[in-house]
Amino acid sequence: MTTAWGGADLARAYAECRAIAKREARNFYYAFVALPKPRRNAICAIYAFMRQADDLADDESLSREERRRLLQAWMEEWRRVAHGETTANPVFLAVRDATERYGIPLALLDELVAGVTMDLRHDVRGQDARDTPDTYATFADLYRYCYLVASVVGLVCIRIFGYQDARAEKLAEETGIAFQLTNILRDVSEDAARHRVYLPLEDMAAHGVTLESLLNRAPHAPPTGNERALLASIARRAEDYYGSARALLPLIDRESRPALRVLVSIYHALLRRIEAANYDVFTQRASVPTAQKVWILAGGLMRICVARLFA
Repeated sequence: MTTAWGGADLARAYAECRAIAKREARNFYYAFVALPKPRRNAICAIYAFMRQADDLADDESLSREERRRLLQAWMEEWRRVAHGETTANPVFLAVRDATERYGIPLALLDELVAGVTMDLRHDVRGQDARDTPDTYATFADLYRYCYLVASVVGLVCIRIFGYQDARAEKLAEETGIAFQLTNILRDVSEDAARHRVYLPLEDMAAHGVTLESLLNRAPHAPPTGNERALLASIARRAEDYYGSARALLPLIDRESRPALRVLVSIYHALLRRIEAANYDVFTQRASVPTAQKVWILAGGLMRICVARLFA
C-alpha cells in the first residue's frame, strides 16, 4: 500500500519519529532536546529508522533467515521511497526529507543497516542459529562492527549538526566507537544470555577468560578478577576514544554543540559509573540516574542561551 503525502503528512511523520525517539531513545533523547527543532526532527527521524531496523533484526520469535528476509524487503522499500516512491511508512517519509535537507548520503544508511545484519550473519546448520554464539576474533573485527552500528550514526549526525572541517568525520567515527564500547561494557551480561559476545576473543584469552565461562556463568554472580581486568582493558580503549569526542565539539556548528556535549557527557558518565563499580556489570545494569541526565541537559540548554545572547 502506498499513500500520497503532503506538508501536513510530513509534519505528522516527524511527530511520529519524535514519539518513537522519546519512548525508546533513553540517553539519546536528552541530547535531541538541546537541538533546534528542524535538526531535532531530522535526528529523531534517523533514530526511528534505526529503531525499525533493530526491531526487525532482534525479533527472536523468527529465525535469522526470516529476519534477514524481512530486513531485505524493508530496505528495498526504503530505497524505492528514497528515490521518490510514495509510502505508508511515516519514518521513511521523514528520513527521505532529512536526507535531502541535510545532504546525508544514502550509502551511510545502507552501512547502518549492514551493521544491524552483522548479528544475523550465522546460518542454521543442523541447529537453531540462536545456539551459535556471535563473536569477534580481534579488536579490529570488533571495530568494524562498532563502525557500522555506531560510527555511521555519528557520520549521519554531524551532517545534521553541521560542520565545515573535514577532520570532523574521523573524529565522529571515533566518537561512535567510544559510545559503542560503553554500550558493550554495560550489556555484557544480557548479551551473553543472548549468545552474543562483543569482547574480542584475543582480549579474552589475554586475560584468562574463556568463551564458555562467559556464556555459562552463574546468573548475577559478581565478576572474577580476570573478568574485571578484561573489562578494564576495554574501558581504557573507550576512554581513549572519548578524547576524539572532545576534539569534535569545536568543529561542529555552534548551535549544535550543546546537543553533542550533552550526548558525550551522558555516555562518558555511564562509562565512569561502570569504572566506579569496579566493572561489576553482572549483578546490576549500569545506568546514569535521570536526575544526573537532567542536570547535564540543563547545562546544555544554558549553553544554548548564552550562545544566542552573544551570537
